[in-house]
Amino acid sequence: MTKTYKPRLELRPQELDGISEDQIAQHWALYEGYVKNVNLLDEKERALSQKRDFGAEFAELKRRSSFEYNGMLLHEYYFGVLKAGQPPLKENSELGKKLDEGFGGFAAWREQFTAMGRMRGTGWVILYYDPRRRNFTNVWITSHEQGHPTGFAPILVMDVWEHAYMVDWGADGKPEYVKTFFKNIDWAKVENAFQEAAGLPAAPNGPRTRLSRLSIQGR
Repeated sequence: MTKTYKPRLELRPQELDGISEDQIAQHWALYEGYVKNVNLLDEKERALSQKRDFGAEFAELKRRSSFEYNGMLLHEYYFGVLKAGQPPLKENSELGKKLDEGFGGFAAWREQFTAMGRMRGTGWVILYYDPRRRNFTNVWITSHEQGHPTGFAPILVMDVWEHAYMVDWGADGKPEYVKTFFKNIDWAKVENAFQEAAGLPAAPNGPRTRLSRLSIQGR
């Protein structure tokens, strides 16, 4: 049975603190474009596979599909944890304890994550959990399909391409956007993404993200 992807409407943020509806609408439209292109490329790949035509066209489609597929998934991670009016992360939570272990505290982790978000260039900043070594690392990703550590689970994804902030803050508005992003993080979802990746019990009454089950990889 052919798999058709659809935009995950339940992830679309609303009434965020400091991020306008127009900004979200334009960003969401870009995400919908990734979903559309994933389905289009899948269709073309299947047609070539049925003809056993694995030449140059097939190769280029496969290379492109990794960019589009990861573009779709990364936006789902990003949108999935944005919600206004959320309480701060509890330092005694499992996530808080792990950040303290790896970075010397939440404030130290946030300082590094924020500094990476403000770096020149377009891309993504991702807090990853390595389930084998059981530690966290912040990673900069430029192209959607390149640079993801094998086997690591994305716990928090921040989009720092211009389309994430230009409507509200203009081309030089990245620092203000990064600060505003932190006002809208649903830490309960981030906590549960970590607990899923680490194989820990879910926090009491905590929402499952259904995001950490996805894999970021080339197809």
